[in-house]
Amino acid sequence: MLASQTVTILFWIKKSKIRNGKAPIYCRVSVSGTRVEISSGQFTEPKHWDNQQVINHVDAKKINKELNLLETELMEISRELSRKKEHISAAKIKSIYEGSNAEQKFLLQLFKEHIIQLKEKVEINDMSIGTYKKYKTIHAKLESFIKLKFKAKDISIFDLKHKFVLDFEHYLKVVEKVGHNTSMKYIQTVKGVLNTCVDHEWINKNPFKNFQCPIKKVDREVLTPHEVLSLETKIFEIKRLEEVKDTFLFCCYTGFAFIDVQNLTPNELQIGIDGFNWIFTSRQKTDVNSNVPLLPQALSIIKKYENHDCRVIENKLLPVKSNQKMNAYLKEIADLCGITKPLSMHIARHTFATTITLSNGVPIETVSKMLGHTRLATTQIYAKVLENKVSDDMLNLREKLAKRAN
Repeated sequence: MLASQTVTILFWIKKSKIRNGKAPIYCRVSVSGTRVEISSGQFTEPKHWDNQQVINHVDAKKINKELNLLETELMEISRELSRKKEHISAAKIKSIYEGSNAEQKFLLQLFKEHIIQLKEKVEINDMSIGTYKKYKTIHAKLESFIKLKFKAKDISIFDLKHKFVLDFEHYLKVVEKVGHNTSMKYIQTVKGVLNTCVDHEWINKNPFKNFQCPIKKVDREVLTPHEVLSLETKIFEIKRLEEVKDTFLFCCYTGFAFIDVQNLTPNELQIGIDGFNWIFTSRQKTDVNSNVPLLPQALSIIKKYENHDCRVIENKLLPVKSNQKMNAYLKEIADLCGITKPLSMHIARHTFATTITLSNGVPIETVSKMLGHTRLATTQIYAKVLENKVSDDMLNLREKLAKRAN
């Protein structure tokens, strides 16, 4: 809303708060259909209140003078915003009047301050780099949206309305081509920053409070046992493809996410309570333990690289490329192996949960523990039970019922 918009000021008495026969006098500031209330600090008996002023009272002149001064001050704030060609809102006028320095509370600036704090936490290992990067991504998209929609470098938190979040959602999906669930997660993050503004009493309520962020259920893509086998039996003469294939297969047999396998060191390879080799580590995303006993397929991949530069020079368990390169090379590998599914590092994690473990009878509680999940419901999202497992279970049930009948 532009500063030329009409500002209306109305005085009234709040009879619901009468004490000792006197009611407090409030000032209502209205701008373009929105309004706020400001206490004038003055009181009067209802019988002496008429047409926004006190009449027939010994203190009438004094009280009315204070009300006039308040109105003058509020209008001067409005005119100053107009001179600066800034947006005006009732909440902004109130906040400036109450001395909270509201003119400096801008959305992108608040995001920047939060990002700086996150970076400091990352530096002391109190926050994952992934969370820090997520906030930077959201900040960049908000910045682009505000520039496109409002032709401005930033926007005051007092000018945020419900329509802002509707327009931002549209921008994310239509302009940025961001998927629905990711868009909802971005908006949830923005809502969280504005909740902090409410906690600091910079704004009265979160303008996005009534915006729901529903997450759509999606089918997790996984590899079938045949597709996993086609990768295992394929030997690439090109070194980079062979290393990426092995890293991907290692995640298929351990369930590690990209960032976690990238961080693995030889020190995390230890002997477990069963006398077999385990990986003892924690997930970077949640800092939750993710201890996994190694299947023979995963152990053979580790042994394959025991003299590799990644182990000798970098002290890394496997030669993991950047996430961007991994996913790019996986597309090439999929074509060469005749796999039509869009391979990515996260498909390996889904494959471990579904094809490797649950479909072979591993209890979901055990799978959840190895994946480092804090809630079983999260594992249930990852773990789509395949049709062949359902078929096997029903076959076993038929056999049991048949024996019982005999």
